Amino acid sequence: MSFFKKPEKEEEIELSLEIEEIRKTVLDAKMPSQVEKIALKEVDKLSKTNPSTAEYTIAINYLSYLATLPWDSHTEDCLDINRAESVLNQEHYGLDEIKDRILEHLAVRILKLSRKHHVLVVDDEKIARKNLEHVIAKEGYQVTSAASGVEALDFLEHIRFDVIVTDLKMEKVDGMAVLEKAKEKDPEIAVIMVSGYATVPTAIEAMRKGSYHFISKPLKLDEIKATLNEALAKKKTQLESKGPVLCFVGPPGTGKTSLGQSIARSLGRKFIRISLAGMKDEAEIRGHRRSYVGALPGRIIQEIRRAESNNPLFMLDEIDKIGQDFKGDPASALLEVLDPEQNAHFTDHYLDIPFDLSKSMFITTANTIDPIPRALLDRLETLYLTGYTENEKENIAFKYLIPKEIDAAGLSDFPPIFTQGGVRTVIREYTREAGLRNLQRQISSICRKTARQFLSGAPKEKSIHITPEIVEKLLGPPKFHLEVTEAKDMIGVTTGLAWTETGGQIIFIEAAKMKGKGRLILTGSLGDVMKESAEAALSYIRSNTTLYNISEDFFNGQDIHIHVPAGAIPKDGPSAGLPIVIALISLLTQRPCRRDTALSGELTLSGRILPVGGIKEKILAAHQGGVKTVVFPGKNEPDLSNIPEDIHNDLKIIKIDKLNEIVDLALI
Repeated sequence: MSFFKKPEKEEEIELSLEIEEIRKTVLDAKMPSQVEKIALKEVDKLSKTNPSTAEYTIAINYLSYLATLPWDSHTEDCLDINRAESVLNQEHYGLDEIKDRILEHLAVRILKLSRKHHVLVVDDEKIARKNLEHVIAKEGYQVTSAASGVEALDFLEHIRFDVIVTDLKMEKVDGMAVLEKAKEKDPEIAVIMVSGYATVPTAIEAMRKGSYHFISKPLKLDEIKATLNEALAKKKTQLESKGPVLCFVGPPGTGKTSLGQSIARSLGRKFIRISLAGMKDEAEIRGHRRSYVGALPGRIIQEIRRAESNNPLFMLDEIDKIGQDFKGDPASALLEVLDPEQNAHFTDHYLDIPFDLSKSMFITTANTIDPIPRALLDRLETLYLTGYTENEKENIAFKYLIPKEIDAAGLSDFPPIFTQGGVRTVIREYTREAGLRNLQRQISSICRKTARQFLSGAPKEKSIHITPEIVEKLLGPPKFHLEVTEAKDMIGVTTGLAWTETGGQIIFIEAAKMKGKGRLILTGSLGDVMKESAEAALSYIRSNTTLYNISEDFFNGQDIHIHVPAGAIPKDGPSAGLPIVIALISLLTQRPCRRDTALSGELTLSGRILPVGGIKEKILAAHQGGVKTVVFPGKNEPDLSNIPEDIHNDLKIIKIDKLNEIVDLALI
């Protein structure tokens, strides 16, 4: 048996060496003192644990994880606003408002990170004051000096200081008075008292009044430096910008994730993307307790460990699609992660000790804010990406998408030449979206088909010109048509505008009447809000029949049916109140609706038109669909200010506050 088993003494020596190696690893990990203390306690506990137990393995894994976290490792931020602007402009076309807000956000971070601590030196002896000023400035701090206590009090009225170094004995106003005034202005300020007449009672009185430290003359430079650095150690963490967490909200394919990558690149930070879509387990964020078999930290800590940096940029994608079940609510777990006041002490269940996330930068993305819990939304600053106009899509296609897809298809030596007409045909007749994904797919398809033609024996000396005719030949018959332009004016059929998480959309609302029992029939997979809008529209007409020359008994002996086509697609929202009432008035007065006039607005029983959302997305959809006139509530006028000029010139935009202002314009 002794041949197979090591002697007990040899096993003990090996175990002791392993424990010492773990202890050395912990000490070399540069953990915060509090964390290091906990880790060393775990090492001591490990030394008393039997190596054959499961607890021993769990403890080894835990200590290894702690030691490999980047407690003191970070990337230096590139504090150059011009470089950041250049990166954003180079990688993203348009989006001027979004880029301005991002640059403002970065500018604040840059100013905060480059700010120096401000120290006030107060001493009535010129030589002592100059010496202190020289030593402190050499440490990299901004220094202001006062030749008397009176001058110091005047400075305190107008300037905010981080630390005050003051002499005790001065004429008129002494150091104690300066201390009291400083603490009255800012209880957090550190005041270091200096005196050649230091006594124990004086030092006790100074400490009782809030002095940070008491140093006796003659001064020792090392002591001054050490005390100053110690006093500012806590304040140094406050220089980190605790700005808002940005949330990019917009339809798919508008560049939300790539904007986050550009921000990380402009700052020189590591980029981490975590998809929150479908996440149902709170442990995905906070981790599992170590008591569970196979326990792991949450995704936040795991990704920080992989990045080997404690200040990466986190992109939390699809925050509006977080799930929830019996395993907990991940959205609630994110509250601590995204709150700048709390995440400096984020506690993962596996680590069971705080990890500072305040140095990290968080950006989230969503298609719509409605599903995001209110408490979580309150911690986010939303920036809306509304989608691209045809001109913007065309520019992006030529500048970014076409070169990228030509290279991906291996056509760099024989690049196809895309004509403006060809690209515009792809945009209008083969894609219908707010973003760019389908446009990229169609361009990619054209490039692949062109590559196949080259390999099939087509002449290679000439590049193919991608004209509208070639586009149709390669991609097949057009998939989309200008519904409005190609439709006729009809009685009881209006053009409405809707907003969805994928962008703006044109919808048609149809109304018909037939013999019946005075019922209102609603079809088209309508939600509760839209059904109520239809009922309100009918009630408004019944109470205002004389205004529109409608018979008072129109509802007796007949049913009215309101239908919104594409019944398989659920529809809801208040924007349909205005087009529904116009469809009903058209039906009851037998006046055709103008199909090239699109309407959006919420109707009240008194005939007032209330504002709605998604104005820019709706206008883009109207423009793409061939609409000539759009009607919006007057209170939406501020939302019309950011409409591109080329679309403003193509569309006639009418703003109304009362229904009777638009009836004669919408009906023939």
